[in-house]
Amino acid sequence: MKLVAYEHNGIAAYGVLSGTQITEPDAGTLARYPDIRAVLDAQALPELAAAFAGKPATLALSDVRLLPPVGNPRKIFCVGLNYKSHVAETKRPDAVHPAIFVRFADTLIADGAPMRFPGAKSTMFDYEGELAVVIGKGGTDIAEADAFDHIAGYACFNDGTVRDWQRHTHQWTPGKNFADTGVFGPALVTADEIADITASQLTTRLNGQIVQQAPISDLIFTLPVIIAYLSSFTALNPGDVIATGTPGGVGDRRDPPAYMKHGDIVEVEISGIGQLRNAVQVV
Repeated sequence: MKLVAYEHNGIAAYGVLSGTQITEPDAGTLARYPDIRAVLDAQALPELAAAFAGKPATLALSDVRLLPPVGNPRKIFCVGLNYKSHVAETKRPDAVHPAIFVRFADTLIADGAPMRFPGAKSTMFDYEGELAVVIGKGGTDIAEADAFDHIAGYACFNDGTVRDWQRHTHQWTPGKNFADTGVFGPALVTADEIADITASQLTTRLNGQIVQQAPISDLIFTLPVIIAYLSSFTALNPGDVIATGTPGGVGDRRDPPAYMKHGDIVEVEISGIGQLRNAVQVV
């Protein structure tokens, strides 16, 4: 399934996306599971699939405002420096463990929403196209061999970064948590839809020009390694989001730098998953 969260006529809901059409849940399903995280909390993806089976699409994608597929995750983890091409352009040494930082849920926006950044505070606003993993089954000390059993699905992510604020100290939190900078979606594609996520390709475009491109197989720390590492120091919960890292080609490391500016269009596409498309807005 491709699950989308959306607002229609002022009411938040979710459904299954097929092309440009959405199949809406029945009232009973919505009453039991008011949002996608509630579905994941209840381990109810099979029940949801059965409830949607054979139902016709009733809503056009163009008639709704998309929301992040999981708008209320308990935790959002981001992995830094996880493609060799990005490590090389930053001139950093190889690492033994994944570089982990966190995002706040209130920084998330959906496909189509403007990426906003405060022009009075910075002009160094950068894109980072990434694969997001959504946890379906929680746990601690998850073995690498069992990691894929804990994945509900995948989405695209754009980890919009205010570079000078990222560098205020060795901690990256300020530059990664400006409001409306973390784009997540457009859909949560359930893991059963993707035979081999490492075969998918990530592409980022800025105003139509490819600026990042790499297969997911280029990840330095694989999805099982990331999940095992995270769950070794904190419990993973259903609906938690892991942004798994960005390839080389970020604007900050270009010569001259290619920071995003007002009116730019940035797209993050992952084959088999979907595409985010957002305009940049200075506020």
